[in-house]
Amino acid sequence: MIRAVRSDELALLVEIERAAGESFRSLGMDLVADDEPASVEELAPYAEASRAFVPVDAGDRPLGYLLIDVVDEAAHITQVSVHPDHARQGIGRALIERAASWARQHGLDALTLTTYVEVPWNGPYYERLGFRYIPAGEETLGLRAIRAHEHASGLDAWPRACMSLPIGARA
Repeated sequence: MIRAVRSDELALLVEIERAAGESFRSLGMDLVADDEPASVEELAPYAEASRAFVPVDAGDRPLGYLLIDVVDEAAHITQVSVHPDHARQGIGRALIERAASWARQHGLDALTLTTYVEVPWNGPYYERLGFRYIPAGEETLGLRAIRAHEHASGLDAWPRACMSLPIGARA
């Protein structure tokens, strides 16, 4: 089941992000693994606006999470993480499907995200889900601003790009 995150779970999301980030060490991407996750204070507006979703286990404990912003009239996946103990079980795909449902409910026609091009559980994974790379010259102003922030943070020491998935308008 996927549901909206509760405010009392935000600290757990920080820990899920830290655990998920450790996977980058195996690729020599320690800078990414060491990047500090969003704080409880930074996550709170997502919970308050019902733009944070968690898949939960039988005990209702979050196994991962997804955050959504609206960027240039698309639902932008700001963060999606699954705890490594629960990876490769379809949870990420289910979170993306939940984001698409949210977007349709809000009259948005696409999902966007930024990702590492060569990391197997990033760009290639999203391609398997139907996302396509957005050529740099076709990025919207909002996506360019996000990429500029990533660049300033040093997170694009490895190839990064924007991706989009058309999802169709609200039925």
